[in-house]
Amino acid sequence: MEMMLRNMFQSLGKSRSANRLAKKYGLRFGAARFVAGETIKQSIDAVSGLNKDGRIATLDHLGEFVFSEEEATLSADMCIQTLDAIASSGVQSNLSLKMTSLGLDISRELCVSNMKRILNRARQYGNFVRIDMEDYAHCQVSLDIYRELREEFDNVGIVIQAYLFRTEQDIQDLSAIRANLRLVKGAYKESPQVAFPEKKDVDENYKKIIQMHLKNGHYSAIASHDEAIINFTKQFVSENGISIDQFEFQMLYGICEEMQKQLVKEGYRVRVYVPYGVDWFGYFMRRLAERPANVWFVLKNMFK
Repeated sequence: MEMMLRNMFQSLGKSRSANRLAKKYGLRFGAARFVAGETIKQSIDAVSGLNKDGRIATLDHLGEFVFSEEEATLSADMCIQTLDAIASSGVQSNLSLKMTSLGLDISRELCVSNMKRILNRARQYGNFVRIDMEDYAHCQVSLDIYRELREEFDNVGIVIQAYLFRTEQDIQDLSAIRANLRLVKGAYKESPQVAFPEKKDVDENYKKIIQMHLKNGHYSAIASHDEAIINFTKQFVSENGISIDQFEFQMLYGICEEMQKQLVKEGYRVRVYVPYGVDWFGYFMRRLAERPANVWFVLKNMFK
């Protein structure tokens, strides 16, 4: 039953018609727990609330269905407007983005051009941009573009997914450019030919790449709600004398709030991934697919 629900939500998240319908009716069924709102102002207000209790953020203007150069340009414009809003409001937040929303599937050159516009604006403000990793089909081109951007910009990082077989080698290769990485387990459904099918193997590989990247001396964002992984990281940095300034914990907006606050009290840097925008449906479906508890939360809200 659980696997059937996960597959259903993943399929819905990729459906253009379902996304279009969701956009028409706005945030529904508890989605507001995981998405900060549909406007920049709502997202800035959410970040301001996080900042008040010591958490910092990364804002992501959601948008995964881009089919024209015009749409890609508009998406890049929204990223720039988000950076402007962060700067003018004074909130503590970076920017996260997906390169498919900037035209990666249309033209590599278009995507790179949009990325450079965004990174130039972020550099003006002394801000940082994180490239989200998408499915396996986009992995190599995303890393190739990241390497190209690092030749010109030092305010950009990328995400690495522990469930892929290739990840250990990618960590080794990226060490040469001192990559700032967000390390995650991975949220997309992938073939067992390219990804570990068993959770225990993903967890072990996740621990391995956390150790590798921290030992390499490069900045690491440990993005997980798994208490075992968090405790593993805390013990590893303590035993190896790794500075608290070399890493941060990252969690999703609306998930494990008490754990986030407790980590802040313990002196750790905690960054919350805060998504917003009218194209919220695909993101919301992935959150439901990841954790059965999220599904029951939504079902309860449907009848309120």
